[in-house]
Amino acid sequence: MFQPAPQIQTPLKDVEFKFSNELMRLAKSRRKGERTKAAIQSALCHCLERSSPTVLTVADICDQAGLAHGTFYIYFSDRNALIGEVVLRFIDFVQKEMRAASQQQPADAARAATTAYIILFENNRGLMKCLLNHLDGLPEARLAFQSLNREWLEGVVASTARLWAKKGHPVDHDELMRRAYALGGMTDQYLSGLLLSNDPNMLAISRDRAEVTNTLTLLWQRGMEP
Repeated sequence: MFQPAPQIQTPLKDVEFKFSNELMRLAKSRRKGERTKAAIQSALCHCLERSSPTVLTVADICDQAGLAHGTFYIYFSDRNALIGEVVLRFIDFVQKEMRAASQQQPADAARAATTAYIILFENNRGLMKCLLNHLDGLPEARLAFQSLNREWLEGVVASTARLWAKKGHPVDHDELMRRAYALGGMTDQYLSGLLLSNDPNMLAISRDRAEVTNTLTLLWQRGMEP
């Protein structure tokens, strides 16, 4: 786990960004059926923290949710239907939280978005692992993730292009998109090694979230410079 970093002066530092809790919060005031469905979805999130979706069973999910096996099939046709729906909702959640973080701190949007992404990754490791490594059998989720990725990077590129234009630099959209995709891939690879694989060499130099945020933000800032 990261060591706490109280020196980060940002409202993001205390935000949990845990999707399983968000599912239950949204369903709290709704009718019983919707609460039960949310409990199944939340149980999946917890199960993915310790199991690959390829070996996860409906029984595992029902045990985690504390529900009878037959209850599952009232809401979902099979395990993949559940995983696909949860992953699609999680993609929307990631997009919303990263956008909100950037809007909260427009003067340092790159750092705010990076901070949010690290917290999202750390607190939703099973879902992030599913997004990055297990979407082959979930074509709708794979397309949604690709669309999310492109939409986010287009926003980064548009913001960068505006800054370049103010400084009188010509803008090559495709070049900026190539850089953004490469930087995004580097960020995911770094966080995967740190938070999913628990690479001991990375852990030894990455225990302070503030320093990790500084490093990844610097890569984005330098990588998108003219």
